[in-house]
Amino acid sequence: MGEFELIRQIFMPLAGQSGSAALLLGPGDDCAIQRVPPGQDLVFSIDTLVEGIHFPHHYDAEKLGWRALAVAVSDLAAMGADPRCFTLALTLPEARREWLEAFARGLGSAAGAFGIVLAGGDTTRGPLTLSLQVHGTVPAGTALLRSGAQAGDLVCVSGTVGDAGLALTYLDDPDPSADAAAVLKRYHFPMPRLELGRRLRGFASAAIDVSDGLLADLGHILQASGVGARIDGALVPLSEALCRLSDHGRLRAAVTAGDDYELAVTIPEHRWRALADDVREQLTVVGSVTTEQGLVIINGDDVQGATGFDHFGDV
Repeated sequence: MGEFELIRQIFMPLAGQSGSAALLLGPGDDCAIQRVPPGQDLVFSIDTLVEGIHFPHHYDAEKLGWRALAVAVSDLAAMGADPRCFTLALTLPEARREWLEAFARGLGSAAGAFGIVLAGGDTTRGPLTLSLQVHGTVPAGTALLRSGAQAGDLVCVSGTVGDAGLALTYLDDPDPSADAAAVLKRYHFPMPRLELGRRLRGFASAAIDVSDGLLADLGHILQASGVGARIDGALVPLSEALCRLSDHGRLRAAVTAGDDYELAVTIPEHRWRALADDVREQLTVVGSVTTEQGLVIINGDDVQGATGFDHFGDV
């Protein structure tokens, strides 16, 4: 299958799948055209996933389609943005129709679930690599940033952390237990916290998605804000499945493993009390922001000195 026939048959159908009033022109021309409504800010981010680093060799194509878009859209969630459109640069060793159709199914399912539409992209030959740029909008001046945390703010995390990291242990298990299947689902089909991010606009002072591990990503907030934090390891939310599957060093694994795509946020106490009950129920307070820079962890002896994922940390 040639490049242009590949685009026409496999990816053009995705362009109109969910629809977007903000996308005036999608695939098929030299550029896409996006219109940003008055009073809105455009936010955009790009993620690259490389076979053997971000996902296993010979990974299921349909799962990869979902996972690739979810990883990118999670950045929009961290900004409190509404998804609008995305572009895909796809590098393939070969253009196998069966693989492409499965990949497109996963990508299309994710696009429909997240309310985002394909605007265009590029294909080329080489080692399997995906780069997705996502665009979203927020009401002007309301985007959640990493740089707004202040001393006294509560440090919160959504959902539970550590499941996706533990799932790596079970990727080759042909008959996983119910608990293993639960953590595998977190790895294969991450769900960006889009609605939570939107509802935290005006309440959270800083936010980030947990992609490289809670410690590493919280560290980005602290560095950008020029503050520190004190975290209680006993409060870090862990799933029942993780607790049953792992009993040694599980806290360390949970706060250093990436791929959870939960939100880590800081919220002033008075704003925390003003949040709707159903929003607070999605968050766990694990500590507070301090004036002294650095991250202090109590009730977590096995976590001291731990860090999250860094592509060039060992270089």
